Amino acid sequence: MSIHIAAKDGEIAEAILLPGDPLRAKFIAETFLENPKQYNEVRNIFGYTGLYKGKRVSVQGTGMGIPSISIYVNELFRDYNVKRAIRVGTAGALREDVKIKEIVIALSASTDSGANNVRFGYRNYAPTASWNLAKTAWDIAEAKGFGPKAGPIVSSDMFYTEDPEEWKLWAKFGCLAVEMEAAELYTLAAKYNREALALLTISDHLVTGEQTSSEERQTTFTKMMEVALETAIS
Repeated sequence: MSIHIAAKDGEIAEAILLPGDPLRAKFIAETFLENPKQYNEVRNIFGYTGLYKGKRVSVQGTGMGIPSISIYVNELFRDYNVKRAIRVGTAGALREDVKIKEIVIALSASTDSGANNVRFGYRNYAPTASWNLAKTAWDIAEAKGFGPKAGPIVSSDMFYTEDPEEWKLWAKFGCLAVEMEAAELYTLAAKYNREALALLTISDHLVTGEQTSSEERQTTFTKMMEVALETAIS
């Protein structure tokens, strides 16, 4: 067991999905996995392992924000030897051509977080996805007719910012969407030499003001979940 994950050796698969919301982890396990077994409920951050099309896959909640996902991903990579990690999360669209409920494949993740400033001594590091996972996810989503978007995103430390217009600068430089975790996932994957990808569903829109409900975010973004599971076992 690690400090925050109660799983024993062998209880977590080499491929794992990482939703921020523990209830989304529960939904994925109960909806998509055969014979899911819960291995973690520490701090109510649920984790499960089961079979998807005959292959072992785990799903682990991470909580919100870079500090929280950093704890879980460090332990998953370091203590449980996870090889392939796919975030399945929600994001806010920053451009009009990115539509509500569309899937975004995050090729890179800019950030305003202080985590990499501490880590790299204020040098600029560019966190990027695994090309293998990104290409696989794109091909799967296209084959299913989901019409994904792929490109850079931004991982923000602040949900409620002092300047409500600051997102426009990220949009100006091509970022498709904003969320709160991918930059740390990609950085840790590079550190541990693992594969990582963030698949995001647009849950709200900073340009148009559209929003989805919390229940929709927990249980209805199944296209993203399907793509992530197919990618995880490929």
